[in-house]
Amino acid sequence: MKFVDEATIRIEAGRGGDGALSFRREKFIPRGGPDGGDGGHGGSVYLIGREGLNTLADFRHTRVFRAPHGAKGGGGNCTGKSGADLYIAVPLGTRAIDAEAEQFIGEITRDGESLLVAYGGKGGMGNTRFKSSTNRSPRRITAGKPGEHRQLALELQVLADVGLLGLPNAGKSTFLRAISHARPKVADYPFTTLHPHLGVVRIEEHRSFVVADIPGLIEGAAEGAGLGHQFLRHLSRTRILLHLVDMLPLEPDVDPVDGVRALGIELKKFNPALAKRERWLILNKMDLIPAEDRDKHVERLLKKLKWKGPVYKISAINGAGCRELTLALMQRLEQINKKRKPLKSPLPAGEG
Repeated sequence: MKFVDEATIRIEAGRGGDGALSFRREKFIPRGGPDGGDGGHGGSVYLIGREGLNTLADFRHTRVFRAPHGAKGGGGNCTGKSGADLYIAVPLGTRAIDAEAEQFIGEITRDGESLLVAYGGKGGMGNTRFKSSTNRSPRRITAGKPGEHRQLALELQVLADVGLLGLPNAGKSTFLRAISHARPKVADYPFTTLHPHLGVVRIEEHRSFVVADIPGLIEGAAEGAGLGHQFLRHLSRTRILLHLVDMLPLEPDVDPVDGVRALGIELKKFNPALAKRERWLILNKMDLIPAEDRDKHVERLLKKLKWKGPVYKISAINGAGCRELTLALMQRLEQINKKRKPLKSPLPAGEG
């Protein structure tokens, strides 16, 4: 499924420099004329596409962008220095909209493509510009023009990089809250998540990824039981699946091993290609298991499952182990992105 990532920023192009009022004052030139130069132009603001960015997370921390002003003109017909243009890096597929006028400005679709979103102000004219045969000593100049400024709404349709799967109450919503600013509903009953939630995980500037929290799965999901097809459809275009396991179910006769196997069967029934997608095992609620029993519980589960993929032990409620997990995910996604090809959905015909 495609989600929309949004951010609103303020952009301000630079103001043009004022023109200079100046006259030549040189020895042996008794009638020195005007020599005031023009002001420099203010810097403009551009969006520029950068491959490798996939979210707008950075704009939640930096919301105001200002281009430099142009310098004032000088004597000797010296034009003031123009302000440097400001380039703001955005992911490919970003749409720019004037938030106040509700006017579409443009879209970035290619790496290195730029889009002008605010013109810099024009520099003012120095008094040299106003010299004429009837006005040999003009004292007129013009001020620099202000640059454009606007509230810019950015929209990006993104595919979730990471999908969360697990039985109801496995702790997916709590985990998403722990690693991102998403705020899905959390409660102690099945199907708290009735619709997909999108979370953007920001590791550092220009390094982030998207996680989708999907409705929980029950037996028979491949045939449409519960929220089955909705659940599986949303997972179909993710690159990595995180399989969250409740290590201490509320019911004592429930074995986490059975839950992992049942979910794997449902994935395979729905589509074998989806079942082969890279899947990490995330053992959640480890804080509820006595410290002396944790290794024994984990060893037993992995042995029965014959699990060969990555395994991480976390406690989503207090964030234990979550930072290490998100760092590993970021590194793995960057490896995938370096050699990725367009991802084809393994959905059956007519789905999606």
